[in-house]
Amino acid sequence: MSGALEDKRTATRFRILVEIADRQPAVNQGEIAEAVGVTSQAVSEYIRDLVAEGYVDKEARSRYTITKEGVDWLFQEAKGLRRFVNHVTDDVLENVKEDAAIATDAIEPGETVTLSITNGLLHATPGDVGPATGVATTAADSGDEVSVTGFEGVIQMDPGHVTVIQLPPARSGGSQVVSIDELATICAGGDIVVATGVEAVVALRRADITPTTSLAAGSVAADGATRGLDSVVVATVDLVGQVTDTLRDDNVLYEVTQLADADVDPDMNANITHRDSE
Repeated sequence: MSGALEDKRTATRFRILVEIADRQPAVNQGEIAEAVGVTSQAVSEYIRDLVAEGYVDKEARSRYTITKEGVDWLFQEAKGLRRFVNHVTDDVLENVKEDAAIATDAIEPGETVTLSITNGLLHATPGDVGPATGVATTAADSGDEVSVTGFEGVIQMDPGHVTVIQLPPARSGGSQVVSIDELATICAGGDIVVATGVEAVVALRRADITPTTSLAAGSVAADGATRGLDSVVVATVDLVGQVTDTLRDDNVLYEVTQLADADVDPDMNANITHRDSE
């Protein structure tokens, strides 16, 4: 374990050495004292000891640099702190963390439950019958929420897929040149439908489809994919790039489909194709 966790003096040395490394070579002891929460006199004494031990070089008044030995000591202490933090987050907190799930049957406190994802929501089933389990901390009837902790295993779930429907902008016909029947057919295959851009909202209205949201379309679709939901994003060509950037950043599988009638102005089709290739 890191010495910084075992006694206050080592913890203070660690913090002061970090501050020196961050501020070098011009070191204001008063600023360090304020940052660490000790007196300027205490900082001066700590720095004197660090210089004597070869962890810090004093070049002139108020000018200090950390030595290789000082860097090595910081690395060792930081590694110890990292191991402790990983233990807390991965072992301790994971076991005490609680999440809400939908009970599929009556559940009593302390009962072991099997966890699964259905329609993007966490569900708990009484018994230890699946690869992911937990322990209920509250009672619940079927369909009610139940608090679960003590998670073990991995929930089996296939990630969702995103279909991005690219519509022409209003200047090129917008929703008026879109096959509404084709739009409705594609949207029917998604668990959720989101829109971005006025043309997209109007096209969905013409198809008698109410989108889940017209805000943060890429983020909503990406979040749905991580929960196993297939999404359809209807987006104006000018906004498709924002959606696909978000999906790429979140490593979500997606495809882009152009949707416009065949007799649309050729200039508009060229514009759509160019943007799609980018």
